[in-house]
Amino acid sequence: MSSTELIEVIRTRRAVYPVQYNLDAISREEIETILEAANWAPTHRRTEPWRFKVFGGEAKKTLGIFLAEKYKETASQFSEFKQKKVLEKTMQSAYVIAICMQRDPHESVPEWEEVASTAMAVQNMWLTAHSMRIGSYWSTPVMKDYLGDHISLEPGVRCLGFFYLGKYDGELDPGTRKSPIEEKITWIENQNKHKDN
Repeated sequence: MSSTELIEVIRTRRAVYPVQYNLDAISREEIETILEAANWAPTHRRTEPWRFKVFGGEAKKTLGIFLAEKYKETASQFSEFKQKKVLEKTMQSAYVIAICMQRDPHESVPEWEEVASTAMAVQNMWLTAHSMRIGSYWSTPVMKDYLGDHISLEPGVRCLGFFYLGKYDGELDPGTRKSPIEEKITWIENQNKHKDN
């Protein structure tokens, strides 16, 4: 893949929501390809903190039921409509992956660096899925904090959200940015000026 092709994949990646997914299956091999890409994310001191819990089939359905019930228990302003949406998202998806982070037990790096590494692993997943024409998006509902009530989590592991995946029809909308990259860059090339002490 050329740099131009890579930039095009990055530029055209979009959040594709479960309501946009069709009923086409995603194979285990496709999921494994996406997860293999995650494993090559940058990692501080090689802690490789990313962990993934992959829900498919009946387990995906029970996850949806759990999240819907947990929403009902924890919502400050409960909405039956929102509860239904929580369940529908899992049912519309071919797979749901819980994005988890394993905190280094030696705390050899600050926690934020391990969160950042996990986020980069998710970006790898997202770009790979997009290149395979698999839609996906990362959701961070409050219910993520209760995943340990549903499945066993290893000590030091916490859930950072859920990654929904599904195939889709048609073309994705073109993306936009609020401002060009030029407005977000400060070039620092001349160090002749110093702050007064």
